[in-house]
Amino acid sequence: MDVFDTFLNLEVLARTWPLLLTGLWVTLQLGAASIVAGLVLGLALSMVRLYGPGPVRALARVYIDVFRSIPLLVLLIVIYYALPFVGLSLSPFASAMSALTMVSGAYSAEIFRAGIEAIPKGQFEASAALGLSHRQTMTDVILPQAIRIVIPPLTNNSINVVKDTALASVVAMPDLLKQATQAQALAANPTPLIGAALIYIAVLWPLVALVSRMERRFGGAGAR
Repeated sequence: MDVFDTFLNLEVLARTWPLLLTGLWVTLQLGAASIVAGLVLGLALSMVRLYGPGPVRALARVYIDVFRSIPLLVLLIVIYYALPFVGLSLSPFASAMSALTMVSGAYSAEIFRAGIEAIPKGQFEASAALGLSHRQTMTDVILPQAIRIVIPPLTNNSINVVKDTALASVVAMPDLLKQATQAQALAANPTPLIGAALIYIAVLWPLVALVSRMERRFGGAGAR
């Protein structure tokens, strides 16, 4: 009973539940914004890397390799704590979203590239034979097929983005983890942290199951 009261005290959980829900809303907002921005950036980077001029392709590849290599926490701290020294101060939300978007965009770019390159070259040749322009070939023929291939890994990458939002607590972002940490300190009880963990599981478990189902259906693979 002592262990139960310590780690899952229902009275403490009820008292801190509004704080956890407030943090969850911030986490969902940050995750959704970063996912959408990362997908847009990733698609643009993949197009540039595949079909841009030589120097631009090289720059895109460098960007992708660098931001897939740098730890997200390091990037987040640099953006929030280092950029003010050169006169660029961002809010906690903007800093977290920027870091998540840059890293997510790099991973998404590789996913999109792999999906496009998985399309048989005959599709390109058939489109050219029909007189379609490059833009028409991409939008009407290639991308619709590539999207089917990349849906499972992109969904998996999106789950990782939502999980990585927890790192935003280091820049005073009032996300779910930050609110749980503050509630734990106020209540002198770890129950809010356990509550936050349960909320993450409740939100992400269905998505993880969905990814597994899509991987079985489409034969996809995880992103990270």
